[in-house]
Amino acid sequence: MLPATMERAMEPNTHLAIAARLCGTPRALREGSAEVELTTSEDMRADERGLVHGGFVFGLADYAAMLAINAPNVVLGSAETRFLAPVVVGETLLAVARVASTDGKKHHVDVQVSRGLDRVFEGSFVCFVPSKHVLEAAARKVGERS
Repeated sequence: MLPATMERAMEPNTHLAIAARLCGTPRALREGSAEVELTTSEDMRADERGLVHGGFVFGLADYAAMLAINAPNVVLGSAETRFLAPVVVGETLLAVARVASTDGKKHHVDVQVSRGLDRVFEGSFVCFVPSKHVLEAAARKVGERS
């Protein structure tokens, strides 16, 4: 179920079991774009000064990219990213993802993560939409090797 504050344009169709407290909550979802909000928590702390580990910022951006595509079996193939500013426990981040291009099963998604007006992360994600869940394909390959 979507939060009451989320636009009702579309429903999530991917990553349905993801932990919102770690990867964010969808705030807007439209064809080819998504906005996901995350308030950083103590669980994300990397040191005594409250620095948030970059993996959580990346996870937020990745989740937004997946939602911009919004296919049940979407997976990340690669990413080019830049961390532009540190994030501290308690800050609220907004990831905005837009599908830049699609070529068959391959999708290029641009993602920007901001804290208010300050951009803290940007990335270009290459995602794929296989016909089957990646674990189905992996199980089949393991069976072929046995």
